[in-house]
Amino acid sequence: MNADIQSRRMLPFPENYRASGLLLHLTSLPSPYGIGDVGPTAVKWIDKLSETGQSWWQALPLGPTGYGDSPYQCLSSFAGNGLLISPDLLIEDGLLRASEAASASFSESAVDYPAVISFKRRLLAQAWVNFQIVRRSDLRVGFEQFCNEQAHWLEDYALFRALKEKHNGAWYVDWPADLVRREPAALNRARRVLRSEMKQVCFAQFLLFRQGEHLMRYGKARGVRLIGDLPFFVSPDSSDVWANPELFLLDEHRRPIFVAGVPPDYFSSEGQLWGNPVYNWEVLRQSGYRWCINRFRALLAFVDVIRLDHFRAFSAAWHIPAGATTAKTGEWVPGPGADFFNVVKRNWADCHSSPRILASSHRTFPSCAMISTSPVLACFNSLLMVSPRIHISPKISFQTPLSIRGPTTIPRAGSGTKRCPQLTEKICGGI
Repeated sequence: MNADIQSRRMLPFPENYRASGLLLHLTSLPSPYGIGDVGPTAVKWIDKLSETGQSWWQALPLGPTGYGDSPYQCLSSFAGNGLLISPDLLIEDGLLRASEAASASFSESAVDYPAVISFKRRLLAQAWVNFQIVRRSDLRVGFEQFCNEQAHWLEDYALFRALKEKHNGAWYVDWPADLVRREPAALNRARRVLRSEMKQVCFAQFLLFRQGEHLMRYGKARGVRLIGDLPFFVSPDSSDVWANPELFLLDEHRRPIFVAGVPPDYFSSEGQLWGNPVYNWEVLRQSGYRWCINRFRALLAFVDVIRLDHFRAFSAAWHIPAGATTAKTGEWVPGPGADFFNVVKRNWADCHSSPRILASSHRTFPSCAMISTSPVLACFNSLLMVSPRIHISPKISFQTPLSIRGPTTIPRAGSGTKRCPQLTEKICGGI
């Protein structure tokens, strides 16, 4: 078998495959609850995509937002955003009464995050109370099973969120030093004191994973697949960094030594200073990139295909000394390169199906290059050649609804997600 034939057989799509789809973040869907969610409106949106011959729905990162309410500054790489939990589905499950989910008047043009966060927290707290009362053995068994299966990240995340709430939202490096250093005695004491709060955090994640899995199955039944978005870097104030400090280049106080960004270019004379901590790739390599692979697995619970953000950084990333006021003083530091993807390939070698991962430095993509190894990865705009066998395929076209008046996506940091009522009228048919 020659290399060209073998390459074509290893692509994630059949030869001459053509498809189209739309980029629309969940939060931009219309909702009486102030923010889009994974409930009935998302189902209706999938119906509209299917009816109009669309095969793909792409969203932005689905993690719990932190700084600027941006999906690219998540509090965890593994958790989902509790704001996406559908009150309607909680009512169906008997975890809320309709009167308990009665909403205030929310803006139709933007997400008012402070108002929505307060509203959803109240609903989830009530759902937790009702869960203790409702006789639903399936939910109880499901919750216990979820906690056991996700224990490798869930307990640290739940404790992180409970501690963050206790310390009024402060960056974790400003917590008491014994908690910052994760001294066992301090962690055990915090777990005892915050046990109830941690259980509620875990319960919210269970609800979201359950609802998200239902939406994913529905999409498949309607011929619509979901594309998720995985940021390359993580937030400095996240359970990822707090629980795994050895995976990042941090000082003795657990603050970043270097932060991520990009050098000056025609977009910005001073470059872009993102502020994310950078990885300790040697430690990650020695662990077989286990934490990175677990990130893939977590997102694949929600989506069919993953888009890797800032794919260029697998080759080299721009490291800027912490404290710098611009990105001018950084330097290119090599990333893991092909070794990372070879390990991912071996990790999934015994699985019946490989993960489908799309890699890009842009949020939408008109063409792609398919890396012909399994799992198949797609490197858009030929940003990084991590395999000698590359098949260029311009056959997959993704369109955004941005030509319709009104933005539909979230900026990397901003005060609110823009809603798109025009999208409702012109595409959704008034869902």
